[in-house]
Amino acid sequence: MRRMRRLRRPGLREMVAETRLSLDDMIQPIFVDERLDVPMAIEAMPGQYRHSLESAVDEACTLDDLGVPAVILFGIPDHKDELGTGAYDEEGIVQRATARIKEACDLVVITDLCLCEYTSHGHCGLVSGEEVLNDQTLPLLGEAAVSQARAGADVVAPSGMMDHMVIAIRGALDLEGFGDTPILSYAAKYASTFYGPFREAAESGYAFGDRRTYQMDPPNLAEALWEVQLDIEEGADMVMVKPAMPYLDVLRAVKDTFGMPTAAYQVSGEYSMIMAAAERGWIDGERAMIEALTCIKRAGADMILTYYAKEYAKRVM
Repeated sequence: MRRMRRLRRPGLREMVAETRLSLDDMIQPIFVDERLDVPMAIEAMPGQYRHSLESAVDEACTLDDLGVPAVILFGIPDHKDELGTGAYDEEGIVQRATARIKEACDLVVITDLCLCEYTSHGHCGLVSGEEVLNDQTLPLLGEAAVSQARAGADVVAPSGMMDHMVIAIRGALDLEGFGDTPILSYAAKYASTFYGPFREAAESGYAFGDRRTYQMDPPNLAEALWEVQLDIEEGADMVMVKPAMPYLDVLRAVKDTFGMPTAAYQVSGEYSMIMAAAERGWIDGERAMIEALTCIKRAGADMILTYYAKEYAKRVM
């Protein structure tokens, strides 16, 4: 008679594990704040910091030494305006951080590509009154992509969920001689409450309304497949589902449908809930985080953006 417990003993259970979580799967986000001289702890994200330019480079080199393969950079400029000019400034904080990190270490550098961290109103595109303007935003995203690629970005990652952002960025990159720079599109990005701690970290809250007119509605799955298909048709090389854990069904459907290199973002709220519960002694934080990341991997993620990448690297060294 078959007994499933026979293969659950220590040693054997690892040998027959169906899903293998690896450090090679991990991408660590880094926040770079142009106003800082030293790192500043992010209260809503235990263990995470906003970095100065210098400390961001140091952090990237530490991650490289630990074996983390890639980082994604988010910038906080010293000045925000209606046009989000810091996003496409050749001397912008992400552009400078990219150049410095590429000089200092061998990490893959991915640059988040959006206007929200640079606009005074906090939205991901230009606005007229309280309307976010899609088509008028596209050329600026192209400019931002070119400036990031010129600084040395290995991958650009548009996250604003503007319609046709991928084709606009692909066209701009190709025109300026960056035809080999891949695009990781935030293709299925939901209007989620789980982004809350990130908005403190990146100071990207909005002055009016919300982002539900351009980010996806949480009940929808078929729509995510349409979004992903459009981005692939427009030239995306990799696609992303964000958030991760509440949308594992979407992640599985995207991977099964398209077979593309697929990323999932374990967002700030997912990370902070686990960390906060662990701090209170309610759960084993390390085991909970590994379980969550393994579930994301099992659902189809080839890459996982997670604030836990550094700690995971320390664990497996």
